[in-house]
Amino acid sequence: MAKDRVNMPSGTAGLTRYFDDYKSKIELSPWTIVGICIAAAVLVIVLHIIIPA
Repeated sequence: MAKDRVNMPSGTAGLTRYFDDYKSKIELSPWTIVGICIAAAVLVIVLHIIIPA
């Protein structure tokens, strides 16, 4: 009965991990991104206070 089994190919065959192949020249830490987002939000709030719509 064990000989009736069909071996299927692996589901991950042929996948390429592109993030391992590509290395960016600019690397930012997560905290730098958070800081940039907070600074942009503060800038928008200040501009809304200075220049009302």
